[in-house]
Amino acid sequence: MDIRVFTEMLKDRHFTDYQKMKYKYGEDFHAFLQTLEELYYTPLPLTDFDGNNIVFIDNHATLSQSAVKLLLQSQDQHYGMKAAEDEIVATSAIENIDFNRDSVRRILKGMAPNDEQESRISGIKHGLEFIADPANKIMEENLYKLYMMTVGDFLTGDDQLSDGNYYRHDTVYVVSDRIEHVGLDCKKVPDFMKSLISFVHAQDGMNDLLKASIIHFYIAFVHPYFDGNGRMARLVHLWFLIQKGYQSALFIPFSSQIEKSRKAYYDAYTTIEKNKKYSGKTDITPFLLYFIDNVYNKMNEGSVAIETLTVYDHAVKNGKITEKETKLWKFVLSFYGTEEFSTKQLEKDFGDAAYATIRGFVLKFEDLGLLSSVKYGPRVKYKIIK
Repeated sequence: MDIRVFTEMLKDRHFTDYQKMKYKYGEDFHAFLQTLEELYYTPLPLTDFDGNNIVFIDNHATLSQSAVKLLLQSQDQHYGMKAAEDEIVATSAIENIDFNRDSVRRILKGMAPNDEQESRISGIKHGLEFIADPANKIMEENLYKLYMMTVGDFLTGDDQLSDGNYYRHDTVYVVSDRIEHVGLDCKKVPDFMKSLISFVHAQDGMNDLLKASIIHFYIAFVHPYFDGNGRMARLVHLWFLIQKGYQSALFIPFSSQIEKSRKAYYDAYTTIEKNKKYSGKTDITPFLLYFIDNVYNKMNEGSVAIETLTVYDHAVKNGKITEKETKLWKFVLSFYGTEEFSTKQLEKDFGDAAYATIRGFVLKFEDLGLLSSVKYGPRVKYKIIK
């Protein structure tokens, strides 16, 4: 194939949509697919439903180094309160489950559930705590524990797993106004999930962030459960990053970014299935590009900047921060994230400092360049500088 034509096609913004590419490039399209297969596809040790290796095109998009640095930022808590709140709300909203934020905050503060909705919220909270513990490795037994505490214990009737089964025992469909996807034959699910666990632990030198996305895709692709496959895919994605030492994985707006780009998230799955009709390959490049462009490279948008955390660390080393101010700062990071708060709100939520202490804290941290203030008439609100 003419290298100039191939390069043009590879740079086409629709290069992962084979239907559009075939229409635009005509006869060159088949040569394009052949060149991809011969020179560009990277096979994975995971198979599609036909028993063929899943493939992807490596090095086509660039991961932001600031995203990697953000994920590697050290933390001294299991997870931030605000990040956990956003994760619970967003991962549920993606599947059209709406949780009341006040209920989420109640549960995250350690209060007992008042109703079934709050019990479900509590289950996801326990799931976040479970994956935050580095002692809990990604194994089939732990995958089952995570599923039951976050999803399975709240299902009824035909959606429940049968006794003694880690996975579903019947057919499952992904349906909108039509059937979008049919999950793997239930008899094959255990073997496919064993292959996934082997892939998780393989020392293959693959980029961790891309590998986490592949794991995410494969869980949703196999659809090992009757319900909650998407939530499990997102949780295991985060779990893998934590296991690989990305300590801030639970401090980032992960599912919030997916929720913001929900259509593109689902379109990536659909494109992969449509493309297979042209290439005969399950090429997951569209899903990886989705994650790079819409999630990884945008994580800094809703997160505290590394530079801000560095300023704080320097102030601590220079003895400018008191023990009480340290507690207040960590509370603000955990409870509000990058959202605005007032001194009265902080006094009420923190519950262990006089108003004069709160007032002194926000003014001092504004002077240090850690907080910014905005006036709303007579009221002033503060937020961490991003």
